[in-house]
Amino acid sequence: MKTYAEAMDALGDPTRRRIFDRLAEGPASVGALADGMPVSRPAVSQHLRVLKDAGLVSDRQVGTRRVYAVDPAGVVALREYWDRFWSRAMDGFRVAAEEHASSRESGMQIKESSDGEGS
Repeated sequence: MKTYAEAMDALGDPTRRRIFDRLAEGPASVGALADGMPVSRPAVSQHLRVLKDAGLVSDRQVGTRRVYAVDPAGVVALREYWDRFWSRAMDGFRVAAEEHASSRESGMQIKESSDGEGS
């Protein structure tokens, strides 16, 4: 299994992200992927090699051409990273919200007791 860092590095290039997004819609050959892209077929092949090395896509021979597809197993490391990231972020948000609520309650109690002393 590849690491999330390899996957993120591979997706750091806008052309590779576009290729990956197109493959998320379904398998495609290099020629089909190159259609409508601002880069040549050889460049698409090079980008696919990087995505494959990162474990994000797989390929299979179909007749005389190779068909590429998103590799669900390769996306696991990336998904796990983002799950951990958002879990930690939400835990931090919960703690901050609880601390904020607690400090507001303390401030209100202090204000109420000081309002009652002056009467």
